[in-house]
Amino acid sequence: MLKLTPTERSALRSDAHALHPVVMIGEAGLTPAVLKEIDASLDAHGLIKVRVFGDDREERIGIYNAICDKLGAAPIQHIGKLLVLYRPKKEEPKERSEKRGKGMREVTIIKPSASGTKRPTVSKVMVKGNERVTAGGSIKRVKPRQKSLKKSALGKA
Repeated sequence: MLKLTPTERSALRSDAHALHPVVMIGEAGLTPAVLKEIDASLDAHGLIKVRVFGDDREERIGIYNAICDKLGAAPIQHIGKLLVLYRPKKEEPKERSEKRGKGMREVTIIKPSASGTKRPTVSKVMVKGNERVTAGGSIKRVKPRQKSLKKSALGKA
């Protein structure tokens, strides 16, 4: 079970106020499928609310403790039938595509004023993958690759 300081728990409690329950536990109780869903929700969101249907308070507390123990989560708050859980998200490094030029990207273009005494103009432009920004600040499309005359002649024969 993850341990938090009271100030961290208070901050998480205030963050959880606007959340809606992500997982609901029915009369079947804490099944492996429900645990798997709570685990996936904790990985995706970090801070979640779980609603437990059932009138037995002791059973809800047992479910709350079991979830925290099995999934390594921190108990934040237990009000009535709502349980608030927290587990820090696992930061996975984002893989960068080896191929550049796919999709759109935002480019900032700074053009100096003609007289040189005024402020330069700054504009943000979306550039397609096959376009580039020149030194003068204009956008040009990439020219198509030259084709070999010999290869094209061999292909026709």
